[in-house]
Amino acid sequence: MNFSAYVTGLMMGLSLIVAIGAQNAFVLRQGLRNEHVFAVCLACALSDTLLIVLGVTSFRQIATLLPWLDPAMRYGGAAFLIWYGAKNLYSALRSSGALAAGEERASSFRQTVLTCLALTWLNPHVYLDTVVLLGTISTRFPGGELSFTTGAVTASFLFFFSLGYAATWLRPVFSNPLSWRILEALIALTMWMIASKLLSGT
Repeated sequence: MNFSAYVTGLMMGLSLIVAIGAQNAFVLRQGLRNEHVFAVCLACALSDTLLIVLGVTSFRQIATLLPWLDPAMRYGGAAFLIWYGAKNLYSALRSSGALAAGEERASSFRQTVLTCLALTWLNPHVYLDTVVLLGTISTRFPGGELSFTTGAVTASFLFFFSLGYAATWLRPVFSNPLSWRILEALIALTMWMIASKLLSGT
């Protein structure tokens, strides 16, 4: 085990993943609702694991072989985020008290996991962080790629499970329908801001 490579992977993984984004907002929302939290956290962490491994082992080859992948993911991801943001804004604008954490109609396990995977795999920024950036940084540790990868993967599991389960401490705050409306509106704005950046190529 290359300790320096492991710590670098851990710190870089945390620094990249902690930024507010579509995936994190969804995990937070599910944690507040106490709905399929383990499955959502696991899906996010495993997805990150696959992408990190892909980046460390072969990100250069992928970019060369599939030049069309970036624009396809960019526009597809933007379209999904615009739709998902509109869905959240609709929830925020509803006057019904059904937005309360304990009363809101639960999503099915399948629907929740598919939405989680879509927010992960249709977001090109995820590929930039995991495949490109972490893949590039890993080249600084020849022979220590496994340690670096282990550190970055540890960061993903640590962050997502902490976010998902720590959110339950905030449930009393979000038992107020107004708090839920504010959260839904913020999530919608977050989705649209990310979509705007994808469409502008920034």
